[in-house]
Amino acid sequence: MTQFTDLGLSQPVLQALDLKGYKEPTPIQAQAIPPVLEGRDLMGIAQTGTGKTAAFMLPSIDRLRDADKQTPFKSCRMLVLAPTRELAGQIADSAKDYGALAGLKVHSIVGGTSVNKDRNKLHRGTDILVATPGRLLDLIDQKAFKLDGVEILVLDEADQMLDLGFIHALRRISELVPADRQTLFFSATMPKQIQELVGKYCRNPAKVSVTPESTTAERIDQYLFMVQQDEKQTLLEMILSERHDVPGKFERVLIFARTKHGCDRIVKKLGQSGIPANAIHGNKSQPQRERALDEFKRAKTPILVATDVAARGIDIPGVSHVLNYELPNVPEQYVHRIGRTARAGRDGVAIAFCAEDERDYLKDIRKKTDAEFERLPLPDNFRAVVEGVGPTKREQKPKLARPKVRPTGGGSAGKDKPKQKHPARKGKPSGAGQGRPGGGRPGGNRNRSRNRSRAAN
Repeated sequence: MTQFTDLGLSQPVLQALDLKGYKEPTPIQAQAIPPVLEGRDLMGIAQTGTGKTAAFMLPSIDRLRDADKQTPFKSCRMLVLAPTRELAGQIADSAKDYGALAGLKVHSIVGGTSVNKDRNKLHRGTDILVATPGRLLDLIDQKAFKLDGVEILVLDEADQMLDLGFIHALRRISELVPADRQTLFFSATMPKQIQELVGKYCRNPAKVSVTPESTTAERIDQYLFMVQQDEKQTLLEMILSERHDVPGKFERVLIFARTKHGCDRIVKKLGQSGIPANAIHGNKSQPQRERALDEFKRAKTPILVATDVAARGIDIPGVSHVLNYELPNVPEQYVHRIGRTARAGRDGVAIAFCAEDERDYLKDIRKKTDAEFERLPLPDNFRAVVEGVGPTKREQKPKLARPKVRPTGGGSAGKDKPKQKHPARKGKPSGAGQGRPGGGRPGGNRNRSRNRSRAAN
């Protein structure tokens, strides 16, 4: 069995790993660390949750220490590009842990935060910078940062960056970094565009792969519900409230929807049923996203509803279930979604809700990933519950009874007493047509009161 001590890592890095309780490298780490230590470019294919971050960060920290260069002014020595804010934060935290004894400075910059704060913290430069492409180019355009000091360039989740439209940003960044850099690509899938990028960015890269392209993790049990689109919310609530047994014990549940508004709608309806949940997507501010993730990590609110983009940075070992409330229209996204569970050697459960209009998506997922789904039956009383929570419009908006008017004058005589009109509403208002202000113009009531006071005096 390979040990970290067999891979040629330095003593400070090994001590940092020991502090984190890491004993044996994962397959991607065992294959990637030696060529990266040698200074070779690398193309790594591995599913999420297999330890990719340590695979490129551990040997890179050692290479930066061995080079023993000063931190460049307004630049960095190692640049890691990530597609989402959450993923960037996870990588930066890991870099700080792994390099705790190496004396290297680590910073991260992402969108949705103060640009001025980013300018200030990067003014003196840093050893390792983890960034989203958009915020990095913002600082470069403001001449607050340069890439002329980059020795190591890392693209993590490269396929996702392409899906998010970062191709032009990546091309521009590649032109700004030195040509003699070391380039490391990591991705869960290997589409044609990634192959083209590897050919342009890398020089004779070593290729490591621990799973076949686009296959799902073996430790994830996958299940399927066939359910109508308008009945999914009912099924979800019955599962989360444990009114219907599903495999596995709930710890943290990650629910995927296709759109931001869909996430918010699911959270709102769960809340109306007494099931607390948070949403995370692009319309949420960075503090809101961080708060939702923190509550999810601490299991304070163990249900999180997310879009594909926002969930890419979620690296939490305790995610027991991934629920695909809506199937993705891109089969590779299914791989990324269910990869949020079964992390750090644990097992996981993935459950898909498939409606009639999503059958083609399911077919594509099966064809691309070779996924085998075990179909689960709907709850015994599901139809009755659906009919019970689907009232007609008249039941949803019952007519309110007209309130009875209390008579103004006591006794029965007051019932037939006609309602008196206000004197000011009868005929022309005082002063109207006499050259005085009032009558139908804004402030007319105040003017009429003033005129009556003058007449009384």
